[in-house]
Amino acid sequence: MAVPKKRTSMSKKHIRKNLWKKKGFFEAVKAFSLAKSVSTGQSKSFFVRQKKSWKNLN
Repeated sequence: MAVPKKRTSMSKKHIRKNLWKKKGFFEAVKAFSLAKSVSTGQSKSFFVRQKKSWKNLN
């Protein structure tokens, strides 16, 4: 027969939620750092195609 489980305490809920938020925050920081390095040309793991200007081709 099915028995209802005990209720999770509020403190445990908050701890789990904060861990979940912290993971998202660190992923966002990592993504921003990567975007910054790509935009400044400092990235060694990404190749960004440079736009060719018509002035340089002549």
